Amino acid sequence: MANPTKLVINCETGVQEEIELTDEEVAQLEADRQAAEAAKAERDAAEAAAAEAKASAQAKLAALGLTADEIAALIK
Repeated sequence: MANPTKLVINCETGVQEEIELTDEEVAQLEADRQAAEAAKAERDAAEAAAAEAKASAQAKLAALGLTADEIAALIK
């Protein structure tokens, strides 16, 4: 199977050339894709943990007897 290609444009002449990626470039693309997926998973996990912590804090405030309006006022 052929490697993906990239488009190279000479801005001075306007000549466009489609060039097949080298094996090293393909490997770098895959490494970048994996790194982006890992970073997204970390962001998603951090957002979920923050949401869970917020819900836990709200539940604890409610257990102390604060009303929903009072809890909302503290969050803002």
